[in-house]
Amino acid sequence: MSTVQGAGVVVTGAGGGIGAALARRFAAEGARVVVNDIDPGRTKAVADEIGATAVPGDASGIVDEAREALGGTVDVYCANAGLASPGDAFAGEDVWAAAWDVNVMAHVRAARALLPDWLERGSGRFVSTVSAAGLLTMVGAAPYSVSKHGAYAFAEWLSLTYRHRGLKVHAICPQGVRTDMLTAAGSAGELVLAPTAIEPEDVADALFEGIEADRFLILPHPEVAGYYRARASDPERWLNNMSHIHQKWEGTGQ
Repeated sequence: MSTVQGAGVVVTGAGGGIGAALARRFAAEGARVVVNDIDPGRTKAVADEIGATAVPGDASGIVDEAREALGGTVDVYCANAGLASPGDAFAGEDVWAAAWDVNVMAHVRAARALLPDWLERGSGRFVSTVSAAGLLTMVGAAPYSVSKHGAYAFAEWLSLTYRHRGLKVHAICPQGVRTDMLTAAGSAGELVLAPTAIEPEDVADALFEGIEADRFLILPHPEVAGYYRARASDPERWLNNMSHIHQKWEGTGQ
């Protein structure tokens, strides 16, 4: 029997891309799914397709409504909604604030709402869609890179703080995935991410392999592990290499 058979699952940002793939996979595995997206039409379309419940709206504030839709209990929460924010250090305050709010604080707010129940019953699963940018970085996207580092740090903190009390946490860190977000990454995405881009369904497969193995860090692109080790073991070399990639991107006219 599937690990999530009968579980109450919430997937945010599930109107398309990775979120929709996760929602479809959880439903196929026998879970009871709540589909969330800020776009009501896309939310309903995915929910209707998989026999799930649509709860549209801002991902930061849907836990109570989702819990009610699932009969009082959320077993798995996928904090997948994200904002691809290009720009450098001179990006506007509103751009930085939006990236931090969606990519980090939405996760914090969800955890605040979920933890009391999860800790009381000694079980719960928090899935954070981070991005390899949270382990490494992304050229041309300072707000995205910084906020994704924050998302990874929060998932890591949740895991080390509550794993002995039954909380399971997974951080999904893919590189390029063929979604609208990859398209929005523009020339930087074309240069860095597109050559090895995978399908959203591949990310869902990687998550379920990680769930079965009870693994925190989920790497749909296995090569990211090598990049992460290189970054830690020789930061000067890694920064020089990334600087060369940035310069190559600058030469494309961005």
